[in-house]
Amino acid sequence: MKRNWQPEELVECWTLLPSELALLAHKNPQNRLIFALLLKFFELEARFPESEHEIPSVVVNYITQQLKISPSIYHECNWQGRSIIYYRKKIREFFGFREASKKDALQLTDWLTEQALIYELKYEQLKSAAISRLRELKIEPPTQSRLERIVRSALSSFESNFFQRTVAQLSNKTKEQIDNLFKPQKIEEQSLEVVSQLDIDEEALSVWNELKLDPGRIGVGSFQKEIEKLLILRQLDLPPDLFTNISAKILQQYKQRVVVEYPKDLRRHPEPIRYTLVAIFALLRSQEIVDNLVELIIQIVHRIGTKAEKRIDQELLKDFKKVNGKTNLLFQMAEASLQQPDGVIKDVIFPVVSETTLKNLVKEYKSTGNVYRERVYTVMRSSYGRHYRRILPLILQQLEFRSNNEVHRPVIQALLLLKKYALSNQRYYDSTENVPIEGVLRSGWQELILEKNSDGDIKVNRINYELSVLQALREKLRCKEIWVVGAYRYRNPEEDLPKDFESQRTEYFQALKLPDDVEEFITDLQQKMQSALSQLESGLPKNKYVKIKNQGKSKICVSPLKPQSEPINLCRLKTEINRRWPKTSLLDVLKETDLRVNFTEHFQSVLTREVLDSKLLQKRLLLCLYGLGTNTGLKRLSDEIGGSSYQELLHVKRAYIHKQQLCNAITNIANAIFGTRLKHIWGEGTAACATEF
Repeated sequence: MKRNWQPEELVECWTLLPSELALLAHKNPQNRLIFALLLKFFELEARFPESEHEIPSVVVNYITQQLKISPSIYHECNWQGRSIIYYRKKIREFFGFREASKKDALQLTDWLTEQALIYELKYEQLKSAAISRLRELKIEPPTQSRLERIVRSALSSFESNFFQRTVAQLSNKTKEQIDNLFKPQKIEEQSLEVVSQLDIDEEALSVWNELKLDPGRIGVGSFQKEIEKLLILRQLDLPPDLFTNISAKILQQYKQRVVVEYPKDLRRHPEPIRYTLVAIFALLRSQEIVDNLVELIIQIVHRIGTKAEKRIDQELLKDFKKVNGKTNLLFQMAEASLQQPDGVIKDVIFPVVSETTLKNLVKEYKSTGNVYRERVYTVMRSSYGRHYRRILPLILQQLEFRSNNEVHRPVIQALLLLKKYALSNQRYYDSTENVPIEGVLRSGWQELILEKNSDGDIKVNRINYELSVLQALREKLRCKEIWVVGAYRYRNPEEDLPKDFESQRTEYFQALKLPDDVEEFITDLQQKMQSALSQLESGLPKNKYVKIKNQGKSKICVSPLKPQSEPINLCRLKTEINRRWPKTSLLDVLKETDLRVNFTEHFQSVLTREVLDSKLLQKRLLLCLYGLGTNTGLKRLSDEIGGSSYQELLHVKRAYIHKQQLCNAITNIANAIFGTRLKHIWGEGTAACATEF
């Protein structure tokens, strides 16, 4: 129960009604007080307090005021006598409740086991659900320790059933392949067509450790290594519907548990647990690898273009000289040519326009327009054809691209055409092939890609076309117009919607505060953009700190504001803080923050059991966060501070500190800062948070 109660809350929740006052008749002051407190406490919590310390003092004072007795009587009350048992019985009868039996505990355990998926296996949420369930059935909850055992028993029952159901769906071959992941071995050949294109290391590897590694730097080598991992995971041949009824959040919890455990610990698990955990890891890891492959495709195609542009820009920058007065020069050349139409260029043109000026004109023309695009495309084609083209067969064989929009079908058809010719040595596509052009090739680039033979027939160069298809694929993948089978981040966009979206469409749009009519949404968005642009247009010319440039990539130049002078009170405040705490370390600041905010409560172990004392765990968590945040390192921190060994800190880091938990802790600290700062000075904004030490 909360400790702080506002006056209006006390009146609403702790006021004794006439029917309740009638139950207090014929009792001495101490028993009246005990009965009244138990009665109102049970009405609010549907349970009795486990000790007298659980009732806040402000509540005791409010009840004594109603009973017109002294608050000091509360300390003289006997909370262990037979009267307490009798009072509890009467209160249960008054509210229509009964005590929980062993049968009720078993039924509650079975009910919680069924509800475990709904509450995503979270202990606190399941505990709250159990209390609500008992209140609905008008059953007094058992003690906190007993209720904790029931909830944990339900979680254990769910996991046991889940592991048994999963392992029953796995074939003997899949189990054998899972066992092989933990053995030092050479990577086996999966497919001759694919493996022939990979540079497989023949030395013995620990396959399990390789699977957990992140992709390296952008390049062909990283792409090939990710393909190797994907082939190993697909070799497990997991059933496609193995975890269809389990949410992604629950699967992520189990995956995190697998990641932090050492291989020797995984091998010690019973078979149902080991096979299920590895199957979950394999499923989610394969999705991550597919996402990594898509990211590498996007980054590699982008790199091909940017490196080509950078190279051509550097070459042109050395030779570029802008020629002014080109119209006047053209007039002079035309006039000289008409005067001496049969003359020699060296004798007629050069005296009017020098040879150097004409060379500069040629260089200027080559640095703009189609000539520039041709040079960039030539470099891109060379880079792709000589190096990056090796990954194209791997992309087409291992990734399956789809689209839900018929507008983007040409790119899908182009990918099918590329897959058909993946192993061919032809330079051009057959004239009988239907090569998609519209929606694949960029506007203005067709003349660079399409070639004509002596008969005037159009020929499509395969290398040129492949590069254009990859560029179109990159653009569609980034906006999810094309999605990838087996991916998570680049999955089918329709899977991003809740399963009940169609039936609850209106409620979801109301929660988002958006209209469910697309035209209304677009019209409102256009009006906001027009209003903002009108405001920008009217205010920009009058703003002396903003300038519009004609050159460079950034057309709008904003002048930096002049720094304001530091307030005198701020200087005095810093001086006083330095006087009181001259050498306060960051570790002390971190510790003090946790004592005030208790952000370490968000770091929960991903393992099934933990026996660390809460105080000791808090200390090790703070040391780990300090060591990671300051780049001191856990090993050096354990040597300098002492009290916790490197292995102990490493265990806490692996089992407790993860991305989502860090986000929750940071959110807690940010909210605490927003709650303490003065709103009339800093305003109501919650989009940014900064502190200065």
